[in-house]
Formats: sequence, C-alpha cells, structure tokens
Amino acid sequence: MTISLSYKAPFAPGGSAGIDEEVCRRLLGVALAQGGDYADLFFEYRAAGSLSFEEGITRSAARGVSMGLGVRVQRGDATGYAHVEDLSWDAMKRAAETAARIARGGGAPRSLRLEPMSLPHRYELSPITLDEPGEGKRALLQRASEAAHRADSRVVKVEASFAEEIREILIATSDGRLAHDLQPLMRFGVSVVVEDGARRESGRSGGGGRMTLGYFDQRSPEWHASRAVAQAVTMLDARQAPAGQLEVVLAPGDSGILLHEAVGHGLEADFNRKGTSNYTGQVGKPVASALCTVVDDPTFVQSRGSINVDDEGMEPRRAVLIEDGVLRGYMQDRLSARHFGVTPSGNGRRESFSCAPMPRMTNTILLAGPHDPEEILKSVKRGIFAKSFGGGQVDISNGDFVFSLTESYLVEDGKLTAPLKGVNLIGNGPETLRDVSMLGTDLELSDGIWTCGKDGQSVPVGVGCPTIKIDRITVGGTEIG
Repeated sequence: MTISLSYKAPFAPGGSAGIDEEVCRRLLGVALAQGGDYADLFFEYRAAGSLSFEEGITRSAARGVSMGLGVRVQRGDATGYAHVEDLSWDAMKRAAETAARIARGGGAPRSLRLEPMSLPHRYELSPITLDEPGEGKRALLQRASEAAHRADSRVVKVEASFAEEIREILIATSDGRLAHDLQPLMRFGVSVVVEDGARRESGRSGGGGRMTLGYFDQRSPEWHASRAVAQAVTMLDARQAPAGQLEVVLAPGDSGILLHEAVGHGLEADFNRKGTSNYTGQVGKPVASALCTVVDDPTFVQSRGSINVDDEGMEPRRAVLIEDGVLRGYMQDRLSARHFGVTPSGNGRRESFSCAPMPRMTNTILLAGPHDPEEILKSVKRGIFAKSFGGGQVDISNGDFVFSLTESYLVEDGKLTAPLKGVNLIGNGPETLRDVSMLGTDLELSDGIWTCGKDGQSVPVGVGCPTIKIDRITVGGTEIG
C-alpha cells in the first residue's frame, strides 16, 4: 500500500502509537480473562479537515484529530464494550477489564496467535488530500463560485465546501485476525440561490469518494457549479405537483437512496435477528418484481461506501440480498451471522472507536435490467420523473416511507413537460419493489455524497440504480392528479 510521505500512520510499523502484535495479544488476554467467548480491539486514528467559501471569502477552515481504542467482549448474545482515548498500557488495560465484565467467573488462559491479513486495494491514497496545500483547495472552491456567477445573472448567492479525512484502523480479534487499513474520504459541494422577481430557488451539486484531488480531472468545480445553477434556474418555472397515485420513473444513480432507505435498512441482519424488520423470516420468498436484483457491494474502486476491511476485521464481500425478486439473505455482522448460522458478509461497521459495530450498508445497488431508458420514459402516459432526492423518513418495521424531491418533472405522453415543486413520494418499500415494471440498462453509482445514520451512528455509504419505472406510487402534491 502506497501512502504519501508526509502522512505518518500511527499504528503502522514504525508508527508513533507503538501498537504491535504483542500489545494486542496481551490486551485480548485481559479482555477474555473473565470467560468471554470472543473479543476484539479496534484502534482508530482520524484526521479531518473542512473548508467553506462564500462570495469571495473563506468562511471557515478547520482541522481536527481523534485517536482511541474500543474493546468488545462477547459472551453468548451479550456484549460488553468500553473505549478509551488514552493509548497508554494502563488505560487500555482498564478498558479491556471493563468490557470483560460482561462475563463472570474467569476463563482458562488462552494462547492467542494473530495473523496479519492481506487486504485488497479499493481506494487511491497517494497523495491523500490532507497533505495537499490548503491554497489549492480554496482555489477549487473559488472556481466553483465564480463559474456559478458567470453561468446566470440571476445567481445571488453561492456556497462551496470541501471536507476531507484520513482514517487509520487497526483491528485485532481473538480468533486470530490482525487487519490494518487506511481509508481516505473527500467530498466537494456547491449550492446556489437564484432570484427572478419574487421567485427565489436553490440548486446544488456535489461528489467525491475515497480518492485524491484527481477527482476534479473528471468532474471539475465548474461542472458542479453549472449543474447547481441549472437545477435552481429550472425550479424558477416549476409548477405545483399533482397528487394521487401515479406512475413514477426514477433517474439512475442517486435515486438509489430510496432503495437504501426504504429497503436496505430492512435487510440489515440485526433488525431481522430481533424480528423487527418487514423481511424477517422471508428468505427464499418473493419480495420484489422478478426484474429486481439488489446487492450490497463494497468492492467498487474509490466509491464512498467501499471498504477493504469492515470494522470487525472481516474482508467484506458482495452480498446478494434480493435475486430476481427473491430474498436471498441479509447484511451480516459477526453477532447476527452466528445467530443465523451463516458466514459474516463483512458489513460490521461503526462510526468511531467509541461505538460498537452493527450491520450497516456499504454500496447498495439495484442492478441493471433489460429496458432502454428512453423506452421507459416513452411508456408513461402521465406521471412523475424523479431526478434528485432530498430528505426522507422510513419505518423499518413495515417499510413505509416518505421522500421529498428536490428536482422532478411532469411526464405527459412519454415526454418531460414541466418542472415540479413540492413533490413527495409516499409508499412502502417492499410494495414499491413489487411494482417495478421496467428496469433500464443504464446502471449508475452515486457521486459520493451520502451519509447514513442508524442508532446515532453515521457512516459514509454509496447507492446506485438504473432508470426505474414504478407502476404506482402515491404522490403528495397540491393538485389532483
């Protein structure tokens, strides 16, 4: 693995934190001393930075560093967890002893052997963006701002931002795994406000992933600025949305966020282990249109949700969740996999060393289908074309969802006829997948903007899908459809 010379990985050989195999073996021994079945150590170092630019001025610039250890001990279905920011031996030993209290009575001494893992290389590290001069990143933001103002005289406000981090993790497990990984992440964004008389609208664009500043060779600040302005200007002419049950066509790429929220969370194994998901007990049964195959795939190179190793020391693999409409399985962490008697899929993730891992998505994708995207649109007599999504709410127990759209259009006789405002999609995730009647050949991945929240923890994720036709979704608008 190649890293830039100026970044010094604390947990790597020769690093400043002094964590080696012997330290890990001793700590695992302490963690298991009370009779736990399994224990793991999660060391994390994170350096992050952010920069924001507004109307010719750098509004904020920040950098921060965090480092610590999380110790987990499991006995049966019970888990003990403790974390510490002090990596002195005494502090780490106390954390291991605290986590060990989930077990009682003492355990037999164990001879632990750790085997370093050889991991794939799914992200570009040289040079990491944090090592790049700040002046260059500020120049990217200024280029976006100036391009937005040039694009249309009605632009009255532009905000551009850049966020970056490098996350180093070292994981040691009592079943012999030792994994070390460096995970870069960057995100660029630009938002604009336009005014035309009494009308005022906004637009935005952004992207990124686990990559270097080479990202901008493909999608420049000017490109993002033009997209944001085009969206805002289009919305100046938007009309009120119709209401009622309508056909809906979802644009490829970011529309996968509907899949992520309305279906993906219900396929995380912990909800099914606890019996609180709509998909509990449905493995092997039809749960979607036969056109639909849904996967969670952490292997896409440089994607925001991709990982070389999960936060439990498992190498993540492509998990087929729904195949040709039939539920095949769930996204598994170690605890849930043991409950279901299957192999962990490498979906154990956590926000930081202070959090215990749980099953989480990486890149959740609805795979391409057989239909030409243009033919999909032409097949709609009257409906909605959903291009960009805003916020949403989902009930995991039954899959009911409400999503707002930031950019959408009325479809009449197979053509886009008018931009719409105030569009909400209201439905049920499993029912929506059953109502998929056409699926495009044009699969796209999102451009690195999404962050997923669950139980107070946030992790970066990717989504993706082709053009999708759904025969009926309830559209919440102000006019009768």
